Amino acid sequence: MNINWVARSVGSLLAALCVGTAVAAPLAPSLSESSVFAALARGSSLQQIEPDEAVNARLRRQVVSYRADAAAGTVVIDTVHTFLYYVLGDGTAIRYGIGVGRDGFTWAGNEVVTRKMEWPDWTPPQEMIARQPYLPRWMAGGEGNPLGARAIYLGSTVYRIHGTNMPETIGHRVSSGCIRMLNTDVIDLYSRVIVGTKIVVLPSQSVAAR
Repeated sequence: MNINWVARSVGSLLAALCVGTAVAAPLAPSLSESSVFAALARGSSLQQIEPDEAVNARLRRQVVSYRADAAAGTVVIDTVHTFLYYVLGDGTAIRYGIGVGRDGFTWAGNEVVTRKMEWPDWTPPQEMIARQPYLPRWMAGGEGNPLGARAIYLGSTVYRIHGTNMPETIGHRVSSGCIRMLNTDVIDLYSRVIVGTKIVVLPSQSVAAR
């Protein structure tokens, strides 16, 4: 294999990942060359890795001013405004657009990250199967999996922060309580959080800094 061709191809791929709608303080994707290759090798496509252009600019990943009584490294989820914040600790946070629980499936409280998984398999919880008996009992990780590229498991709950193969649902109330993100965004967040990271899901009446 021609190494120079590979380097040029990776460079072009990473450059393509940076294309998107302009925002006040955009973040360049944090994907490394090796993680791009790994994602492609696991059956993903470039369209799945990079942000979907249909997503509104306000839902794109960006650094924003954020005034909150939360330590650096905390994840704060504002389901009302469909934003997830990764607190940087200097009066700012990385803000991501998310999809959240539909009416009757929202929740609030504090949890911690208990597990992380790349290209996770999906085993729908029994509560979900009872509501939707047509669902598969298990699905292998990959491009068609509804958990997308990464899953971040929250405490002992059935809830996860995860990617999605339906980017058009970001910014909407669509899930059974899980928090969904663009695959490129969940890959970025996954690289920042560790097992033990604190997760704060705000009550519905709370208004996060915007």
